[in-house]
Amino acid sequence: MRTKLTEIKKELRKRMHQPIPEQGRWLAQVVRGYFAYHAVPTNGLRISAFRYHVVRYWLRTLRRRSQKDDFTWDRIKRLANDWLPQPRTLHPWPSVRFAVKYSR
Repeated sequence: MRTKLTEIKKELRKRMHQPIPEQGRWLAQVVRGYFAYHAVPTNGLRISAFRYHVVRYWLRTLRRRSQKDDFTWDRIKRLANDWLPQPRTLHPWPSVRFAVKYSR
């Protein structure tokens, strides 16, 4: 998770001056991909933490765009809720996932 967050932080620095909707679409794609792989049962706290750190990095990046900082935590939470998916378990338990039933 730390490695992926570092990559996101570097890429956000490169995309700092892009419009917010463009940044939001890119971040949504990255977060969805991370959730698609890591959203297994009992990993809810980790994917919630990942989303929280992505939102924090996005806020820091948006605050660095200008010396007139008008981004509050409430505003970034609204942006995150509009653009980023909520953390939820996407995969069933292994006992359900690998249960094979044959019609005989």
